[in-house]
Amino acid sequence: MLELPIVDVSRLVRDGADPVAAAGIEAACRASGFFYVTGHGVPAELVERLDRHARAFFALPEAGKLEIAMARGGRAWRGFFPVGAELTSGRPDAKEGLYFGTELGPDDPRVRAGLPLHGANLFPRQVPELRAAVLEYLAALTATAQAVLRGVAQSLGLAPDYFAAGYTADPTVLFRIFHYPPAEPDTDAWGVGEHTDYGLLTLLLQDGNGGLQVRTPSGWIDAPPVPGTFVCNIGDMLDRMTGGWYRSTPHRVRNRSGNERLSFPFFFDPDFAAEVPPLPGRAATGAGGERRWDGQDLRVFNGTYGDYLVAKVGKVFPGLSADVGAA
Repeated sequence: MLELPIVDVSRLVRDGADPVAAAGIEAACRASGFFYVTGHGVPAELVERLDRHARAFFALPEAGKLEIAMARGGRAWRGFFPVGAELTSGRPDAKEGLYFGTELGPDDPRVRAGLPLHGANLFPRQVPELRAAVLEYLAALTATAQAVLRGVAQSLGLAPDYFAAGYTADPTVLFRIFHYPPAEPDTDAWGVGEHTDYGLLTLLLQDGNGGLQVRTPSGWIDAPPVPGTFVCNIGDMLDRMTGGWYRSTPHRVRNRSGNERLSFPFFFDPDFAAEVPPLPGRAATGAGGERRWDGQDLRVFNGTYGDYLVAKVGKVFPGLSADVGAA
């Protein structure tokens, strides 16, 4: 039984507004912060090609994958990490992965200024087709995320282009490809431990193997793969911007399928240099005073989104944190 709702965003993609989709997004974001997105228009051929070339990469020997290790990406924070190298809540995850972001050349002013998390991606020489697939996917998902945010804006009583005309006119885009080996039958290790996402919006492509779980007021539920959809969830920054009216919800992954599992989380966040105050009007309604799962008050943050993000990612890879310190 599917417990998370499905929201059709085709009119948001095509027309830029849809009160029906906006109402569905509001209900989902108030209840759990998670929903499935259909009607997005991302070509199935692109999804298949991305999956195929990603699997070819993860099938390489470890030495081949380490040719694009994250240590080689420096301040851009891009490349490959092996199983156990990424931490969630201080504990190693049972997964390996690739980090990507907006492709920027050496002459981009942000790169020349040494801005953390900005620069060129690292692509494997052994699977040259992965480059085109990733860059096409980044462009397609950016358009999808802007469409979903038009629905989010409408759901909060704001103009549909509220985000695209401001916070996400020049968005921070981060993209990951994660490979989860099959979990041992009696393990207590998680592919990704309990966590919430940092920013505005995440669009997750899953392969056919399950493993994602979402914590709801009634307990943990599965978010199984649904063909042709993305799982969408809101992050801590949108929780903060709405004063807790919308929920940034804990989730986790354990791959019990017995198969190799791939997932493709796409993180769509505010402009790195933007100040991120609470949203106006109905969007700023309080959430009733309940405490977050981890005891944090997201509204105490001040500064730019980049300040916030750099502080967060430095906890994921402590050994690399010096490379993304203050510019």
